[in-house]
Amino acid sequence: MIEGNENNFENLIKDGDVLVDFFATWCGPCKMLAPELEEIQDKIKIIKIDVDKNPNLCKKYGIMSVPTLIYFKTKDNYIVSNGYMPKENILSWLGK
Repeated sequence: MIEGNENNFENLIKDGDVLVDFFATWCGPCKMLAPELEEIQDKIKIIKIDVDKNPNLCKKYGIMSVPTLIYFKTKDNYIVSNGYMPKENILSWLGK
């Protein structure tokens, strides 16, 4: 998994087919989601964004709760899911 930030984010998503995990270190459901994402990282590029360190990205994408997953099909075509999901549901949501 790649740690993203406001400086490298656009470059990381430019080619699409990227899953972005907006998380917080203090968030219980985020901690539950982390191992699920680790198990699927061989199937999709995953970028982790710490919401406390990247407020401008949160504002840009309307992040109001964590965890929030955004799947960028392309740079400008994306879908959003809020809350914890087991890996099987994540893969189904991604169409993988």
